[in-house]
Amino acid sequence: MSTDSSDLFGALFEAPAANRTVPVLVPMPAPKPYSYSVPDGIAVEPGSVVQVPLGPRQVIGVVWDGGEDGIDPKKLRPITHVFDCPPLSKELRDFIDWVSAYTLSPPGLVARMALRAPNAFEPEPMVEGLRFVGGAPERMTPARARVLDTASDGISWTRTGLAHAAGVSTSVVDGLISQGLFETIFLPPPPVVAKPDPDFASSRLQGPQKDAAEEILTEVRKREFAVSLIDGVTGSGKTEVYFEAIAETLRRGKQVLILLPEIALTASFLERFQDRFGAKPAEWHSDLAPRMREKVWRQAVTGEVRVVAGARSALFLPFEDLGLIVVDEEHDPAYKQEDRVYYNARDMAVVRGRIGDFPVVLVSATPSVESQVNGQNGRYSTIHLPTRFGNAALPDLHLVDMRRHAPEKGGFLSPVLIRAIGKAVEKGEQALLFLNRRGYAPLTLCRICGHRFQCPQCSSWLVEHRFRKQLQCHQCGHAERTPEACPECGTLDHLVACGPGVERIAEEVERHFPDARTIVLSSDIMGGVKRLRLELEAIAKGEADIVIGTQLVAKGHNFPLMTLVGIVDADLGLANGDPRAAERTFQLLSQVTGRAGRTGLKSHGLLQTYQPQHPVMQAIVSGDASAFYEREIVERERAILPPFGRLASIIVSAETRHDAENHARSMRNAAPQVSGISILGPAEAPLALVRGRYRFRLLVHGRRNTDMQAFLRTMLAQAPKERGSVHVQLDVDPQSFL
Repeated sequence: MSTDSSDLFGALFEAPAANRTVPVLVPMPAPKPYSYSVPDGIAVEPGSVVQVPLGPRQVIGVVWDGGEDGIDPKKLRPITHVFDCPPLSKELRDFIDWVSAYTLSPPGLVARMALRAPNAFEPEPMVEGLRFVGGAPERMTPARARVLDTASDGISWTRTGLAHAAGVSTSVVDGLISQGLFETIFLPPPPVVAKPDPDFASSRLQGPQKDAAEEILTEVRKREFAVSLIDGVTGSGKTEVYFEAIAETLRRGKQVLILLPEIALTASFLERFQDRFGAKPAEWHSDLAPRMREKVWRQAVTGEVRVVAGARSALFLPFEDLGLIVVDEEHDPAYKQEDRVYYNARDMAVVRGRIGDFPVVLVSATPSVESQVNGQNGRYSTIHLPTRFGNAALPDLHLVDMRRHAPEKGGFLSPVLIRAIGKAVEKGEQALLFLNRRGYAPLTLCRICGHRFQCPQCSSWLVEHRFRKQLQCHQCGHAERTPEACPECGTLDHLVACGPGVERIAEEVERHFPDARTIVLSSDIMGGVKRLRLELEAIAKGEADIVIGTQLVAKGHNFPLMTLVGIVDADLGLANGDPRAAERTFQLLSQVTGRAGRTGLKSHGLLQTYQPQHPVMQAIVSGDASAFYEREIVERERAILPPFGRLASIIVSAETRHDAENHARSMRNAAPQVSGISILGPAEAPLALVRGRYRFRLLVHGRRNTDMQAFLRTMLAQAPKERGSVHVQLDVDPQSFL
């Protein structure tokens, strides 16, 4: 990828003659492609990945659609290199344009997400291999005999591969090479994963699952765009059902994309896939090594990789012939990207399916309200799985009224929950305690003067992490060592932790059950994803008695011995002004309690709450999800909230409060007067200060049939330009209201 300085000078000042121009989209926040000339002898087409000069640098770009713009090629800088890479398909280019127009993001930034593996744009180097040419060594040994016997069938081997297959060291192979018994050849690079076999294992589906698979196969066999929603309780066999859709797609020679909210943590899913198809899918997520990302990107565009299981960014991989997208846990907030380009991968997956004219399958035990409404009005076909696979029973759920069953002083676990944990541990079963709050305590203050530890750069309290002996901000990452004395009044040993985090619950559990094996699962534990995977495997093998975790324990994991789930603070998600708070709480608590009893053991779920009459709590314990959704849909429709209305969030930030507020007010004043669209604000965002920047929020609210994008474009065009430290952040269809 590097360019020699003399080559660069020649490309810029002694470019070969050119007779035509092309638009090139570069991965920068530019509003449209730039024009470049095409030197004689260079062939490009829309989708070609090229290198072009941009200012003093050489950057990667994509030849875009639109043809010549009438500019004299002699006045333009030339394309300097064309990569030996299949062009990005028309389908992917149209998808990039659509996402750009919908999210009001520069098309170059959207294209950047499809070009995230620059070293993959040239073919992988060939691998040096060996082939047996015949003859016998000067001295035969058992080890040499094994090597010759292994290589005698004429198949080509790598040096290390042959040594491994023959069960010898590489020095034995080197000795035979030196005697001229092998010739050196060059082999194509090995595939990232073996090709999945759709008929490797027969389907184990029965009853409702078999009927559901037939419904989904009917949609897949139409070979056209359609969206199916698999709505099934936890443990109902949803994964096995959509595996049948994947198998059918593979038989047709098409590629498959499976989106998962936490692919880096779902080793169990990869194993289930391998059991069904004989090989694992290729992975795509942020924790993948750069070299492996390059291989997956390259082999997706060449068609060697048939199935990719990935996080939301996998949606922008340049597949050669994509034929199916599956969005597992479609309700999960992790599908929303809130950085640079703001998009919801679930919604964009539907768009990519429509552009490519292939089916999309959405899967969830607790579908989003938007998907539920789309199913009710016929836009999606809904497939229900009301019972667990293999007749396993759902857990018995009960509310623990914390006003009647108060914890002991300084504790957070009710006597009811403590007794239930003890019974589960005595029987050799597992208990899961869920609290969606990292660290030891969300607030630390001084008993003497009342000083509260706050982040110096954000309007949020510092969270105590006692294991690390740190106070940390979960917004910007600022951390400081936990002091022994109050920095305000200087008093020693009078700092008190307020409220619980998972570390504090672990401390309480160890006090009650000192002999139990306890594991704390949180996204900020030392060791990162690798350690989390090991911890999850240990739990699945029964190597822990009590598991204490945050929301990552709700991500589809299967713990065979888990028979008790305790929700430490079921009210936590309801304590904010988010219009999706009830839906999110219902989904999260349903998913967490669904971890219990998946293998048929009698199981229980206990939800500690101070609001036992709240509709969310009643819906969860009654198992009447339809009543909850019906009530939530009616309230959304009455308030004209999504999916019956449209929202867009505008965050204006600056280094001073005055600049942020003034610019936000100027934007409000520049908004056009349009029937059916109103603006709320500007007002300080709930998180008014983040990373030293002051934040004001405008919320644009419109009816479903309004042209929100046109309104926002006009507003941005008429508003003052961003100056100084002012930055405007636009989020169409926001998921977060902080």
